[in-house]
Amino acid sequence: MTQYPNLLAPLDLGFVTLPNRALMGSMHTGLEETGDWNRVARFYAERAAGGAALIVTGGMAPNEEGAVLPGAAGLFTPKDIENHRIVTDAVHAEGGRIAMQILHAGRYAYSPKCVAPSPVKSPISPFPPTELDAAGIEKQIADIVTAAERAQEAGYDGVEIMGSEGYFLNQFLVTHTNKRTDEWGGSYANRMRLPVEVVRRARQAVGTDFIIIYRLSMIDLIPNGSTWEEVVLLAKAVEEAGATIINTGIGWHEARVPTIATSVPRAAFTWVTKRLMGEVSIPLITSNRINTAEVAENVLAEGCADMVSMARPWLADGAFMAKAKAGKADEIAPCIACNQACLDHTFSMKLTSCLVNPRACHETELNYPRTHEPKKIAIVGAGPAGLSTAITAAERGHDVTLFDGADEIGGQLNMAKQVPGKEEFWGLVDWYKRMVEVTGVTLRLGTRVGADDLTGFDEVIIATGVSPRDPGIPGQDAPHVLSYIDVLRGKAPVGKRVAVIGAGGIGFDVSEFLVHAGESPTENLAIWKEEWGVDDPANVPGGLAPEGPKPEAPARQVILMQRKAKKPGAGLGKTTGWIHRAALKMKNVEMLAGVNYEEITSDGIIVSSGEGRENPRLIPADTIVLCTGQEPERSLADALIAKGITPHVIGGADVAAELDAKRAIKQGSELAAAL
Repeated sequence: MTQYPNLLAPLDLGFVTLPNRALMGSMHTGLEETGDWNRVARFYAERAAGGAALIVTGGMAPNEEGAVLPGAAGLFTPKDIENHRIVTDAVHAEGGRIAMQILHAGRYAYSPKCVAPSPVKSPISPFPPTELDAAGIEKQIADIVTAAERAQEAGYDGVEIMGSEGYFLNQFLVTHTNKRTDEWGGSYANRMRLPVEVVRRARQAVGTDFIIIYRLSMIDLIPNGSTWEEVVLLAKAVEEAGATIINTGIGWHEARVPTIATSVPRAAFTWVTKRLMGEVSIPLITSNRINTAEVAENVLAEGCADMVSMARPWLADGAFMAKAKAGKADEIAPCIACNQACLDHTFSMKLTSCLVNPRACHETELNYPRTHEPKKIAIVGAGPAGLSTAITAAERGHDVTLFDGADEIGGQLNMAKQVPGKEEFWGLVDWYKRMVEVTGVTLRLGTRVGADDLTGFDEVIIATGVSPRDPGIPGQDAPHVLSYIDVLRGKAPVGKRVAVIGAGGIGFDVSEFLVHAGESPTENLAIWKEEWGVDDPANVPGGLAPEGPKPEAPARQVILMQRKAKKPGAGLGKTTGWIHRAALKMKNVEMLAGVNYEEITSDGIIVSSGEGRENPRLIPADTIVLCTGQEPERSLADALIAKGITPHVIGGADVAAELDAKRAIKQGSELAAAL
């Protein structure tokens, strides 16, 4: 009896049967834009071999004006079709199936050529769109249909027509962006004409035995979004027009509600899909923050959907379903929904990867073959850098001993997991524990080693992390002055009025920790929905609560300050920084920039402004928390070098830049691959 009977059950689509209920959802990785189609093929083929029932590619542009970015990939020429066939052939060789997503960005296109139903500029793009006339609309329909035909010619098993997240087809559906008064605007029957016509004509073009997924926005999370009645009407119309499956889209990209970040509760929006169950007879897919086999199984068992879409979990572990089927779900590398190497990279015009799995999208470059010359390796430091090195080197066949002075592995991950909204780090530490066992790493916890203890090893790797930087503030030795380590590890009481010194990532995390008491909203969906103002689209169009967000009262009065004159939090993640800033603002956290720290007193901290140190004033505080940066902890490395041993130095011990787990894990994995 399988542990996941619903997740592993086949899904009969009539003309084809999918082997399980796990869709690899669409992600824009940037791989297609590299022009290296063997690399693209390798990425998708590994996920097919890893058990994905059906893979959906990143969005392919149907035409130039619909491309998310100038030069975005699509199927425009016979050569494009030939290149895409390299991908589909590779997936089919592994027994998998793959659909191409057709994505027309509409007013979200980052180009002066962008088009839309009405000339309403997007808040996330600098370019005002051109309003389409009737001929222009006909061209867009024809181009999308042509893209479906070309996908079929390129060997794809189907297409996903992107109709959610605020893209082109979604823009026609709501009065927020559709101000037209012709046959494509006004009544909902007119506004939904375009997506329905696209599906109808696409089905005519590709015939019956070809998967058409329609990605339908089930909760827009914007003002004047779709009502639930409209969502149901569209779903039924799309089914009648010839869709094989309906996939769930959640929230427009401009919505000011987080939908996939780590602070969003797991499976937070499956209730929306569940409500549509029974309204249509074709399968429904649910999505967003489903990241483990157990969560996926529960979602299906509760009747929320016929299938689950997981996207980033397939970056974290390309063998996700193969491991679940083999009873090795505890060996699935967890997606922690951090966005740091995936979405942050995408929006920074960099190739996607994964914090947990640096091989993602680098499968032709970073590999871990078995070694023919096993080495005896010592690694000091069981944080993310040391752990990634240890398990990867051990997988390759090296004899690895991992030392750490603490009584548990994880290093500073164990502080991150205490922050409300970062509970996924618990699962990451648990996975590392399991992989240390599976790979046979010899673990020596509670062991502080010196240079003399590290003789007799072929390689010595120093991953000793960081130590807090001394800010040199007069009065900082007072008993009410704490380091972030003291606070996050619960080593000292914290008063009701707190001044947090340093507004980088750690300062934001500490502030988040301090303003919460009791259950984390990430662990309680009802509290989280209240906090962010999420309502039911059956009650209010778009699903935004009319009264707005209603966060719980802050547990403490916190003021967050920094020396730099720029906006606090400016250096946070590109796609998550706004969430952290908004969350603290909702908790009435005051943020100061461009201040000088003059002196800490028993009453608080005296600060001044600017280079002239003007306007000195007291910030009253019961507790001062220092989050003033880190320095590499290199004492052991220096001692080894003095003895004539040249160690490898990685992670924070190499470069102390905030707490950069992405860089640490990547550095460790690459070192282990090279040993």
